[in-house]
Amino acid sequence: QARGHPCTAQPCTGSLALRKADVPLLAGPCPIETSGTRSHFTLTDCPEEGTWSAVLQQQDGATLCVSLCSPSNARVGRYRLMLEASTEYQGSSFHLGDFVLLFNAWHPEDAVYLKEEDERREYVLSQEGLIYMGSRDYITSTPWNFGQFEDEILAICLQMLDINPKFLRDQNLDCSRRNDPVYIGRVVSAMVNCNDEDHGVLLGRWDNHYEDGMSPMAWIGSVDILKRWRRLGCQPVKYGQCWVFAAVACTVMRCLGVPSRVVTNYNSAHDTNGNLVIDRYLSEAGVEERRSRDMIWNFHCWVECWMTRPDLAPGYDGWQALDPTPQEKSEGVYCCGPAPVKAIKEGDLQVQYDIPFVFAEVNADVVYWIIQSDGEQKKSTHSSVVGKNISTKSVGRDSREDITHTYKYPEGSEKEREVFSKAEHEKSSLGEQEEGLHMRIKLSEGANNGSDFDVFAVISNDTDTERECRLRLCARTASYNGEVGPQCGFKDLLNLSLQPRMAQSVPLRILYEQYGPNLTQDNMIKVVALLTEYESGDSVVAIRDVYIQNPEIKIRILGEPMQERKLVAEIRLVNPLAEPLNNCMFVVEGAGLTEGQRIEELEDPVEPQAEAKFRMEFVPRQAGLHKLMVDFESDKLTGVKGYRNVIIAPLPK
Repeated sequence: QARGHPCTAQPCTGSLALRKADVPLLAGPCPIETSGTRSHFTLTDCPEEGTWSAVLQQQDGATLCVSLCSPSNARVGRYRLMLEASTEYQGSSFHLGDFVLLFNAWHPEDAVYLKEEDERREYVLSQEGLIYMGSRDYITSTPWNFGQFEDEILAICLQMLDINPKFLRDQNLDCSRRNDPVYIGRVVSAMVNCNDEDHGVLLGRWDNHYEDGMSPMAWIGSVDILKRWRRLGCQPVKYGQCWVFAAVACTVMRCLGVPSRVVTNYNSAHDTNGNLVIDRYLSEAGVEERRSRDMIWNFHCWVECWMTRPDLAPGYDGWQALDPTPQEKSEGVYCCGPAPVKAIKEGDLQVQYDIPFVFAEVNADVVYWIIQSDGEQKKSTHSSVVGKNISTKSVGRDSREDITHTYKYPEGSEKEREVFSKAEHEKSSLGEQEEGLHMRIKLSEGANNGSDFDVFAVISNDTDTERECRLRLCARTASYNGEVGPQCGFKDLLNLSLQPRMAQSVPLRILYEQYGPNLTQDNMIKVVALLTEYESGDSVVAIRDVYIQNPEIKIRILGEPMQERKLVAEIRLVNPLAEPLNNCMFVVEGAGLTEGQRIEELEDPVEPQAEAKFRMEFVPRQAGLHKLMVDFESDKLTGVKGYRNVIIAPLPK
């Protein structure tokens, strides 16, 4: 039941000659009228706006049909509905049953009201979606089953609210604040992670050792995670990373009726000291050294939730950033937001909640320091990299919407400089390319898993004189959070002559035999180019994250896609590696299609260039557009994703 809209209840017991009826309504363990968790009202002839009211729609012998209407600011959660009726002879009390009240994006007076119907369908009703990953230069999407209307999920979401530390400290106060999506958002942000030892849903891990749990890349939906959490007695599920935390939070918020979407920020800064500067350190060989807790993540995901902000000055309603990935504490707890996206764009760092941290994620400056042999640090020139291609799934389509403009003004614009002045930070901006040496890294075609490929340092000398330089190219396997692994390619050119007003391209061959054994689940290789001019000693740095592409999962649907009619899915994947794949497994799920998760383990190894394949029968229960989602796992090829849209026709009437 969505708040602000009427519902009906039909108790039946004995024969009633009704003279008077009162309706007590109870929410939470200790309902109190002054806290809004208990209400008592009389049956009337017509509903009353802005308050709880009940109307007797019909009485037919032993059956009463009662219509109940809630205020648009009622507390969300589970309610118990009673009826106290006095007849000609005696008074009677009836338990009409329990119901759950949710936020209502369709009601104009609700704090989460969203005007456009297509947006409500996408951000509240849609149970499937896409999450953007990869790198800023090669954006990929992975399918995700949010599954907020699947069996047990609503009960699990309510249980999450009922074991959060704020509820355990003061049950009455917590329940009384559940009419506020800002409060609910902070609770959910904290409860999706377990870093506060608060029975949170997910344990995060980023070290590529997941043997005692699930690799974060193996998940394809929130339903399995939330059900595991409940089965484990509300103990953390192993393991999550940012997109998993964000997707689970999105499921919970949509389930409670709040419009929500997962967004991805490419080249996302983690500024630990709040100075809006990310300092990175390179050796003279171009190898990155850890001398700072500040990080640049290849991408970072969080949730946006749509709501009003009556707790703030006007102008901050709309999308709010909510980040459940445990990074920094907010008011003593690992949560982040809701942070108004408008405040982030305008640099209003004093606005609640956690604006400085999110502002830095999309705006911080990056400074690269070259550590010379004598220990001296020298600043290099490097183009702006933070906060690129901020992405979310488009409304009603499987395409990417770029929402960078909602978070920041165009780089180099007067408005951007005003925002940084307000944020008390002077942003260095290269603006138009000046005279001097410039460098970028270019990728050849075919960075496919199992294949060798080339990267190129493209260097331009935009001066009128010849320059003598040294160029070092270094490639290392990497994780999406910026951590690097072993080297998989290196080149050192001691004497590189750059002709005036000319460009030169220097290749580096990257071999599968060198990167394959150390490739992480994120399929990333970080390439660093360091160009040093002998005469001036100045250095130029270029960095590129190369995404190694997995093979395609092909899905074919056999049969007529109709509700309650058996279909067959034929699923195939070709092994692109020069070695067999062992312990191969397909995991398949789809809201309204598969009734939970289906797992198929293959008995035999899959030889090089051979197909891993299987067929699966399923009976779709719901009509409409659905996604059948597939994950493939093996010993050498992991986290391979695919999906197929399936339009299920309704049963003929």
